Amino acid sequence: MPIPLDLARTLATVVDEGTLDAAARRLHLTPSAVSQRLRALEDQLGRVVLVRSKPVRATAAGDAVIRLARQLALLEHDALTAIGADGGSVASLPLAVNADSLATWFLPPLQRVAERRSVVFDLHRDDQDFTAGLLESGAVMAAVTSRETPVTGCRVRSLGVLRYEAVASAGFAARWFPEGVDVAGLAAAPVVDFDRRDDLQTQWLAARGVPVAEPPRHRVPASQDFATAVSLGLGWGLLPGFQSADGLAKGTLVRLGGDPVDVPLFWQQWNLTSPLLDEVADEVVAEGRQVLAADGISRR
Repeated sequence: MPIPLDLARTLATVVDEGTLDAAARRLHLTPSAVSQRLRALEDQLGRVVLVRSKPVRATAAGDAVIRLARQLALLEHDALTAIGADGGSVASLPLAVNADSLATWFLPPLQRVAERRSVVFDLHRDDQDFTAGLLESGAVMAAVTSRETPVTGCRVRSLGVLRYEAVASAGFAARWFPEGVDVAGLAAAPVVDFDRRDDLQTQWLAARGVPVAEPPRHRVPASQDFATAVSLGLGWGLLPGFQSADGLAKGTLVRLGGDPVDVPLFWQQWNLTSPLLDEVADEVVAEGRQVLAADGISRR
C-alpha cells in the first residue's frame, strides 16, 4: 500500500514538536486538522503510529514512517539542489552525538559543511552507547556511536578511539589520597558521573577492585561542566585528553593511575545515496581520524 507522503511528514513533525498543538503551529494547520491527518494515516496503514502521551512518541510502525519521511525530504533537497531549483531552501539534518565529542571535536566539521551548503543541524546528544537507538527509531539520519555493528539500513565507518584517564585536582588528590591512590581511598572519595547511565567511572573502579556501590557520587550532565567539576575538586572522574591535557601540563590536575578506558567511536548513517549526507560524513570521519587515534591517544 502506498504511504501518503504529506501524512508521513505530518507524523514526523508531530514527533519532532512533541505535541499536536506545536506541530499545528509549525504546519500552519489547526490541531484538529493535524489529528485528522494522523487518523487518516493510521486508517490507511491499519496500525497505530503515535502514542498520544506528553510528549507524544511514535510506535514501531510510526518510526518506520518517520524514517521514510526524513529520507524523502533529504533526497528531495538533494534533487532540487542538483537541478538548481532549491529556491534557497535549507535542509535540516538530525544527527546524534555523544556529549564529549560534541564538546570537543564534532562541531568544526559541521561548520565547514555549513559554509558550503544551505543546511542546519538538529543535534541530539546522548551517550555513545545509546545514539544507535536514535538511528533505529528514525529520529536521526546519522550518529556518532560506540556500536560497530551496522544498524539495519545503515552503513558504518570507524572514527578512532576516545581515551579517558582518571584524574583529579591536585588539592583533591592530596586530601583523599595522602598515601597514594588505594582501594580504601577510592571507596571513600567522591566521584563525578555524567548521569545515571555513565559507567566509565564504574568500569575503572571495578578494574581497581573497588566495590562500586561505595563511593559518593556527584552527577553533572554536561561535558564541559563535568570537566569543570573535576578541575574544581568536586570529585575525581575520567576525562578525555582534550579536556585534561592543559590541567595535567600545569599541574592543576593529576593522574590517579590505573589503565585508561578506551571508547571506540564509529559513524553510522542511513544507507541511501545523498550528496549532502555523504559530505557531512566525509568531514566528520576526516576530523575524527585526525584528532582521535587507533591507539586512543588524541592528536590534539
